[in-house]
Amino acid sequence: MQPFRYDDAPFPIRPDIPEAHREFWGRLAAPGSWWTGAQRVAIAAETRNALACPFCAVRKQALSPYGLEGEHTQGGGLAPPMPSVVDAVHRIVTDPGRITRRWVEENTAQGLSKAAYVELVGVVVAVFSIDEFHRALGLALEPLPVPRAGEPDRYQPAVLGEDIGFVPTVPPHGAVGREAGLWPAGRSANVIRALTLVPQALRDWLMLASAQYLSVERMANFVKDAARCINRMQMELVAARVSAVNECYY
Repeated sequence: MQPFRYDDAPFPIRPDIPEAHREFWGRLAAPGSWWTGAQRVAIAAETRNALACPFCAVRKQALSPYGLEGEHTQGGGLAPPMPSVVDAVHRIVTDPGRITRRWVEENTAQGLSKAAYVELVGVVVAVFSIDEFHRALGLALEPLPVPRAGEPDRYQPAVLGEDIGFVPTVPPHGAVGREAGLWPAGRSANVIRALTLVPQALRDWLMLASAQYLSVERMANFVKDAARCINRMQMELVAARVSAVNECYY
């Protein structure tokens, strides 16, 4: 059966939304730049496990998340020797606002490369946003896809800088060659640059954001998009509230 049918949704769903969800689900199952398809699906499963992790709940209430020791409730797909990967997924889902440069540096020094970390962030953010869409509508979560065989391509952009954030990114002038299309409408805002160490992660995010929110090209429309039921001011009010509830660091 085709995934993301939304036959039992309580409201009509625009066709571009399930199309985007299906496209990402296909990408999720395939090898990425730094993770195999099986590992990417396991990261997705851990994204869901994090919300029910008792240790994460305790750590969330602590004055500092870095003074506690404990074990995460996990699914096993990312079991040792990758405990730092499980911890990274759980932190991104449950306590992203307190991730620090030092934590990123320490984890990447232990074998989780910055590029692998960026791809992991991309998977977590995409899966979480699709799952939240389902939760908001009272729908069951879509079963995760069956992983496809193959090895990561280990592709990395030729032009990188470290002028923002905790990881290297493609600078505004660096969208050349295979990265030539990374800046929709010529815009290279920091939030767009954030995932560019793994260009496909950014492309996946832009594709989902275009369906679930607005495309970068449509951001300049501050009134009402003909393809949306609510106007831009209403959209930004909802977006701001969601960001506040999620303690969005950005």
